[in-house]
Order: sequence, then structure tokens, then C-alpha cells
Amino acid sequence: MATRQLDITRYNCPITFVKVKVQLYELKKGDVLEVLLTGGEPLENVPAAVTRDGHVVLGTQHVAGNTYCLRIRK
Repeated sequence: MATRQLDITRYNCPITFVKVKVQLYELKKGDVLEVLLTGGEPLENVPAAVTRDGHVVLGTQHVAGNTYCLRIRK
């Protein structure tokens, strides 16, 4: 179960990662953030960036159309 959810489907890179980073900063270690994002650059860049920052990508699931749900553990 997610600790927090974030919808960044209306944003483009690099602001997508900035919004995710702010949310992760506010969470405690072990918390899970669910992020709704679009395919393409956000889907490629956000998981790579959060992994580089030491977080764990738990998985990505297609929701509908060009929208995906990315689960991240801090």
C-alpha cells in the first residue's frame, strides 16, 4: 500500500523528477510513493533518476492509454 500518491501526468521533464524528488524528501525511509506519469521521457527518466538517488523502484504498471503507475520505496 502506498504512503502517498502523486499525479505528474500533466508535466514534462525535467519538472517531473523535481516533483517526485520533493515528495520523496517528505517521506520516511521505507515509505512507498505511487506516481502516475506518462510514457516516453517521464517513464524513462524518473525511474532512472530515483534509482540513482538511492531509492528502489518496486514496479511499473500500465494504467490506461499513455498513463503508468510507478511505485517507489524510499
